[in-house]
Amino acid sequence: MRSEYDVIVVGAGPAGSTAATEAARHGLDVLLIEKRQEIGEPVRCAEGLFKDGLEDFISYDPKWVCAEIRGARIYAPDGSVLCFSQQGDEAAGYVLERKLFDRALVKQAAEAGSEVYVKTQATGLIIEDGIVKGIKGISNGKGFYARSKIVIGADGVESKVGRWAGLIGPIRLVDIESCAEFMISDVDVDPGCLELYFGNEVSPGGYAWVFPKGNKEANVGLGILGSRFNGVRPIQYLKKFVDKRFPGCDVVQAIAGAVPVCDVRHRISTGGLMLAGDGARLVDPLLGAGIMNAMISGRMAGNVAAQAIKSGDVSSQALQKYDVQIRQGIGKAIRRNYKIKQFVVKATDSQMNKLLRSLQKMDIESVPVSKIYRTVTTSGLPAIKIIKAFL
Repeated sequence: MRSEYDVIVVGAGPAGSTAATEAARHGLDVLLIEKRQEIGEPVRCAEGLFKDGLEDFISYDPKWVCAEIRGARIYAPDGSVLCFSQQGDEAAGYVLERKLFDRALVKQAAEAGSEVYVKTQATGLIIEDGIVKGIKGISNGKGFYARSKIVIGADGVESKVGRWAGLIGPIRLVDIESCAEFMISDVDVDPGCLELYFGNEVSPGGYAWVFPKGNKEANVGLGILGSRFNGVRPIQYLKKFVDKRFPGCDVVQAIAGAVPVCDVRHRISTGGLMLAGDGARLVDPLLGAGIMNAMISGRMAGNVAAQAIKSGDVSSQALQKYDVQIRQGIGKAIRRNYKIKQFVVKATDSQMNKLLRSLQKMDIESVPVSKIYRTVTTSGLPAIKIIKAFL
């Protein structure tokens, strides 16, 4: 490891790897570090990803695909169901093998010219005259200092980089989902269909999911909004759900974690530093999906870093261009979906049942699942039109 780079990226998830790839493709000297020994481990994700826009970032490889998704079923509290399907033979999305997907993204960053180090973590920022100038860290047990023109913090929902820079603080309980997930085996599930379950008995302020992984396996999990915690932990809700939906199944793996479901932050950059992905809290607050937004923000950060370094200006004012791009891009859908989330999490089960019936009357089931996803994750449909369906 050298002592000086153009860009240092902290965190080798989808956001960090994509940022490193983009910056390296601009001819910059890039260091990409990951605190864990193995890329993509442990998996803390439901592993679902719709394919819309994916090939802009990485070419399809069946090695990191467990299941191709061609449909979705959404269950209301009363058991009513909306069924969506994809027209034709083309898949709408994938259930990933995340550890292989993440490693493919890191390999892409390395092939673009990035230096990659695992078992390497940042322990602090080098800040001079109010500008971030690099990081302090530990690599394989040894301390180091590495200077850079720009640092990109992509170190996940618990982002230390964001806190050290003064950009990220504690998350309000109303803006975080506490999640639990089992990987289960020996189950009978539709291998090409996602299942989502809503209701306060299933998951207060969130939903439960069933994502098929092939070979009679599935990721089954749920999230509970922090402000709706009633003394019953997510894993207790999950056990109850799994016992009812998949009695007698084998639990192969259990994971837990938190997902930020926030509005867009005012600033996710400062002099010499930008935050990307979950570290910038750019998860879709309605769906809880973060992989695509992570890659989009990572690419934006890599591009803005290249432009700023080329111009010789990495000041807070110069990097504010990144904030503007986020707000004008994925930020519009995040802001719209945050408003909807604020309404949905307060909805009673009877309101959720009414919403599903309203959607059925709108003949929404005839719309391809890929178009439904695209509508939800872009800013084209005003929040008020969705909220009115409840009323």
